[in-house]
Amino acid sequence: MTYVDGLLIPVPTARKEDYKQLSERTSPIFLENGALRIVECWGDDVPKGKTTDFWGAVKASDAEMVVFSWIEWPSKAVRDAGMKKVMADPRMQPGAMGMPFDGKRMLFGGFATLLDLKK
Repeated sequence: MTYVDGLLIPVPTARKEDYKQLSERTSPIFLENGALRIVECWGDDVPKGKTTDFWGAVKASDAEMVVFSWIEWPSKAVRDAGMKKVMADPRMQPGAMGMPFDGKRMLFGGFATLLDLKK
C-alpha cells in the first residue's frame, strides 16, 4: 500500500499565485525522488466549526485560506529515502524557495494507507 504525507497550510489569499508557483517549482523535486503524485487543493468550501476546524488547526486569519495537500509515495521506505534527498536538494533550501506562507503554522505528517478505493 502507498504512504502519504499530508499537509495543512495557511496561505494569504493575496499570495495564491505565489503558492501555486512555489508548488510548480518544488513538486518535480519530490517526483524526481520517488513520489508518485502531488496534490495541492485550495480551500473552496471550508466551514468554520464550533469546536474545531481546519482554520483553527493552522490559526488561519480571515485574510488567509487553508491549503490541503498530499504527496503519495509507493511505500514508507521510499518516502523516508526520498525525503532525505528532497530536504538536501539546494532547490529546497529556505532562501531558494521564497515561502509565501508562515511555515511555523503548517501541519504535516506521514500516514500509512488504511483503505484505498477507486472506481
